[in-house]
Amino acid sequence: MLAGPPKNAGERRFRHHHWRNPMNIETQTHLATLRELLNYRLHDLESEEHADELARRRYAASGDVSDRKDEAAQLVEGNMLEAQELRDVGDLQHVRRALERLHAGIYGDCAECGEPIALQRLLAEPAAERCASCQATRERAGARTR
Repeated sequence: MLAGPPKNAGERRFRHHHWRNPMNIETQTHLATLRELLNYRLHDLESEEHADELARRRYAASGDVSDRKDEAAQLVEGNMLEAQELRDVGDLQHVRRALERLHAGIYGDCAECGEPIALQRLLAEPAAERCASCQATRERAGARTR
């Protein structure tokens, strides 16, 4: 048995996962709901990825530009498609990682501090990797480095 307070986030996660009480029915129900939300989002993003590919092909095939306005409109459309595609790829990666965590039995635990992520946060953002506090800290640190 481990003695004393945990020394770091990794040890907290280890203890949390290895000394966890069995899931109650309510927790199992929430996990089933969250799994459904993640799978729905996964399929939605995969459909968007396919639509983006079709739009990219259409954009590449429409190389005929009659004037500067058409050229500018085509450039803006290409930039929007690229930004949307990057966002979708990132979202898809987050959802897939969340499903991996769910399968591994570590879904719902903060990747930073190891504490449980609030159910309300997971229902709003099922792919959340961090609790609200750790996410806010990360975002503030990111804002300072920009």
